[in-house]
Parts: sequence; structure tokens; C-alpha cells
Amino acid sequence: MPQQHAEGFVEAVLVVVADIPPGQVATYGDVAALLGSRGARAVGQVMARSGADVPWWRVVRAGGRPPAGHAERARQHYLDEGTPLRPSNDDDGYRIDLSACRWRA
Repeated sequence: MPQQHAEGFVEAVLVVVADIPPGQVATYGDVAALLGSRGARAVGQVMARSGADVPWWRVVRAGGRPPAGHAERARQHYLDEGTPLRPSNDDDGYRIDLSACRWRA
């Protein structure tokens, strides 16, 4: 990917994420699809490198799993915003209820 195109993709991802309303979430794949891409992993890379200035917790993994390695930090954001959660029996301890709060731009 040429440098200019890559920078445009990063900016586009951050704009989409900034638009996700409180209490709602989108998957990495959802964000990619909104940008006409199938690059869910590329969205994840953007969020890992540049996502600190946007509501990063509103971008989740498939199946409603919170961002990898950030489940505990993200949980407080979800509780503050009223994002519907359900318990799970794994290391994260919960899932975001995508059927109740998946954002559709």
C-alpha cells in the first residue's frame, strides 16, 4: 500500500470510530466494510497504533469480544456508557451484546 493511501486509510478509520455513538459498538470488520475494505486486521493495526485519541473501546472483535488485552480497561467505559454486556466463561469475562448495540452507520 503506498504511503499516501495508507495515511488516508488511517485517517478514515479514525473518523469512522469517532462517529460511533456512546453505548454502541462496531466490529473491526464493520469498520473495514464501511470503508469499502475487507481489511479487519488492518483496522485492528490502525487502532493499536493510532486509536488512543478516539473511543477505541467501541471497536470490538467478532462475537462481541472486547479489544484484545484491554478487556478490563474497556469494561469501565462500557458500564459508563450503558453498553449491554453479558457474562462469558473465558479470560475476558464478558461479551458485548452485539444484537442490542451494534452500530450501523
